[in-house]
Amino acid sequence: MTVPARPLALAAETGAGGVLLWAVLPYVALAVFVLGHVWRYRYDKFGWTTRSSQLYESRLLRIGSPLFHFGILVVLLGHVGGLLVPKSWTEAAGVGEHTYHVTAVVLGTVAGVCTLGGLAVLVYRRRTVGPVFSATTRNDKAMYALLTVTIVLGLAATAAANAVGGGHDYRETVSPWFRSILLLRPDPALMAGAPVLFQLHALSALLLFTAWPFTRLVHMLTAPLGYLTRPYIVYRSRDTALGTRAPRRGWERTG
Repeated sequence: MTVPARPLALAAETGAGGVLLWAVLPYVALAVFVLGHVWRYRYDKFGWTTRSSQLYESRLLRIGSPLFHFGILVVLLGHVGGLLVPKSWTEAAGVGEHTYHVTAVVLGTVAGVCTLGGLAVLVYRRRTVGPVFSATTRNDKAMYALLTVTIVLGLAATAAANAVGGGHDYRETVSPWFRSILLLRPDPALMAGAPVLFQLHALSALLLFTAWPFTRLVHMLTAPLGYLTRPYIVYRSRDTALGTRAPRRGWERTG
C-alpha cells in the first residue's frame, strides 16, 4: 500500500504528536461541535436553554452578565478578524503592522479583562447565592472551568508575547494554521512554531468547542426571533365574582 507523501512530510516536520494535535484534533473538535448541536437540537429541544437563574438573584447578575457578554462579543469579533483576515489584506487596506498590533493588543486586553471580570462575578454569584448554587450542575462547573482556562491562557499569551516578551506576530503562525484547517489543507508546522502559551490557548479552545454542544452555551447559537411574530397570550378570569367594572370589548369572560 502506498502512503501519501503529504502526511509523511507533516510527520517529519512536526512529529506524530504535532500532526495529532494540529491536524487531527481540530477536525475532531469541529465534527463534535457540528454533530453535537444537531443531536442536541433533535433530541433535547427542551434542554436548549440558558436555565436562567435571574429569579433567584439579580443584583450581581446585572453586573456580571453585561461585563461578560459584551466582553466576550468583542473577543470573538477580534478572533474572527485576526484569524480569518490575512495580514496582506490589512496592509493593502493601509493598516500598518504597528497600528494593527497596538489596536489588537489594547482592545483584546480590555475585552479579555472585562470578560474575565464578568465571569468572576458570575462564578462568585453561583457559589455564594444558595438557590443559584443549588441549580448549578456538574456540567455547569466544568463549563465555567473551561471558559476560565481558555480566557486566562489567552490573556497570558497576549501579556507574555507583548508586554513581557519581545512580541509574537500570531498572524504568521496561528492565523495561517487556522485558515489551513478551514481550507482542508492542514499545516501543523505553523502551529508547532508558535509559543507554548498560544498552543495551550488553542488546545483549550478546541476542548471548549468540543464540550460546547453539551452545555448551556448552545443558547449563543439561537435567537428568540419567534417572539417577534408570536401572538399575545391573553389571560381571562373564569370567576364571575371578580371585578365590578364592565369588561372592554374583546375582553369578555368566556364562561
